[in-house]
Amino acid sequence: MLIDFEQIEAKVIPHMRDGEGEAILRMHVDGENKIMQGLLAPGCSIGLHTHETNSEIIYILSGSGKALCDGVYEPLRAGSCHYCPKGHAHSLINDSDGDLTFFAIVPEHGA
Repeated sequence: MLIDFEQIEAKVIPHMRDGEGEAILRMHVDGENKIMQGLLAPGCSIGLHTHETNSEIIYILSGSGKALCDGVYEPLRAGSCHYCPKGHAHSLINDSDGDLTFFAIVPEHGA
């Protein structure tokens, strides 16, 4: 199955998970997975949240920023891959002067 993010309408989500600013996401959701291309402008973030029934893999396409995962900050740059396992908490933060673009997959694992 081909997912063409250019053919998916971008959704602007203000204060995603109580984060700062807005996240711009193009998402394919099928009940088993969320597959996303996202952008955080400078100063924007996705707030701290726990993955209760799923996990998340985030691959940084361009820019830089950081993830807060289980209380530890992890620097991110193009080519970095951040993983948040089921039962763990994380956030994604663009603390740079440029856009942070990423590709993310959120597979469901059940309760």
